[in-house]
Amino acid sequence: MRTWSEFREHLRLRNPLPNAWSPLRFLGPGMLVAVGFIDPGNWASNVAAGAGFGYQLLWVVTLSTLMLILLQHNAAHLGIVTGLCLSESATAHLPRWISRPALGSAVMAAIATAFAEIMGGAIALGMLFHLPLKIGACLTALVVGGLLFMNTYNRIEKLIVGFVSLIGLGFLFELLLVNLQWHSALVGWVKPSLPAGAITIVMSVLGAVVMPHNLFLHSEFIQSRQWNQQGEAAIKHHLRFEFFDTLISMIVGWAINSAMILLAAATFFKKGIPVDSLEQAEAMLRPILGPAAAVVFALALLCAGVASSITAGMAGGSIFAGIFGRTYDIREGHTKVGLLITLLPALVAVFFITDTFKALLLSQVLLSVQLPITIVLQLSLTSSRKVMGTYANAGFGKLLLWAIAILVIVLNLMLLKNVWFGG
Repeated sequence: MRTWSEFREHLRLRNPLPNAWSPLRFLGPGMLVAVGFIDPGNWASNVAAGAGFGYQLLWVVTLSTLMLILLQHNAAHLGIVTGLCLSESATAHLPRWISRPALGSAVMAAIATAFAEIMGGAIALGMLFHLPLKIGACLTALVVGGLLFMNTYNRIEKLIVGFVSLIGLGFLFELLLVNLQWHSALVGWVKPSLPAGAITIVMSVLGAVVMPHNLFLHSEFIQSRQWNQQGEAAIKHHLRFEFFDTLISMIVGWAINSAMILLAAATFFKKGIPVDSLEQAEAMLRPILGPAAAVVFALALLCAGVASSITAGMAGGSIFAGIFGRTYDIREGHTKVGLLITLLPALVAVFFITDTFKALLLSQVLLSVQLPITIVLQLSLTSSRKVMGTYANAGFGKLLLWAIAILVIVLNLMLLKNVWFGG
């Protein structure tokens, strides 16, 4: 006699296609990606935006999230249709003289991302337990490395969803303590404005949302399910339900990023307090909203640092394994080497930091340098009928994707110019 779990598996194998009542089954990959744009780098940009300009820059979060939905959905399409992640696909379909430098630069971007995330976790531990930055970084890297080397995909997914939930609940608690100007917030979300001196912050928020490692990561999470092997009808169904996952997850990310700006606007901007570091933000919340608010802020930052460090490590492992035509598998040597190549240099770099805020900014600049390479690489592959067959980008969708790519590239290059040349 079959057990209930065996019976459910029997039904799943007989009918592998999703039905109209089961979209929640597909939530997971998008949420793993969402944590990448609520990382400590985003925290610094969003807090600075809210503290410096109130509700006026909320539209930047809206615009960047809309662009991100389309780019991440496109990356997921690659994994569903081909059964390959972005790194594997580049290795399989492009000459080495193109794929190797592009993927090598993507590994460097994953290292820069992991550096910011590990440092964010260390900053949070300093807020909570007054640990020195270097000790906090070592503890964060140790926890992240342990979770990555000992957990499977399913466990990582559940862990990340839990972290995202805690971050969201933390900011919900914070928002309940302040008086928000909801009319100003609603206007700010949909009405673009560019106050004097805001251009660098605007581009920092945009650049911190669309991140190269997330594009690689999303295609990796999706291809691991090997939906392309279930036939043409299954591919079409999964493409539709995957968009639901991406949309819901990116909306969650939009809400949390918005909450950061709302909190800073209702506290620091309202009182005319400029903020240029996460440590300062936590310290100033204590007298304004009380010690509980400061503790919740630090705990949410710790969750963000650990969760985004995990996804940065997975991205690095996936990209490195893909260079050798291998998929991400923690039991396989290429993946292990990729994880170590990502996390160890990121940890070592923290030991040479004297100004954490400038270091977070520099990490975003490094991502901006690499981002155009990843976007062009992805859209070239997903627009190729040789790679995608009948699912290749076409028509208005193709024009829209390339228009978004050009806009993101221009904005990130402007960010690089402003940071590098100071103007």
